[in-house]
Amino acid sequence: MTKVRIEMNGAGIRALLKSPGVAADIEARTNAVAAAAGGGEDFLPSVYVGKTRVRGSVITATQNGRQLEATDLALTRAIDAGR
Repeated sequence: MTKVRIEMNGAGIRALLKSPGVAADIEARTNAVAAAAGGGEDFLPSVYVGKTRVRGSVITATQNGRQLEATDLALTRAIDAGR
């Protein structure tokens, strides 16, 4: 049986996690989740580059958005749109 040795390139992985391609993918996913939750001004997607990777989130931006999440779980149910 042959043993396989894998060496990870840490600098390359860090560069990949902060790359524009990953940022574009995260942006598309957050936009899809916001649209599935109801879109408009109620749910606000955002993407930013953190210390180690690109991060994305969708938040309730208005009182109506908070009400939709509290009563109908609009944002929670929309999470699968980002997959």
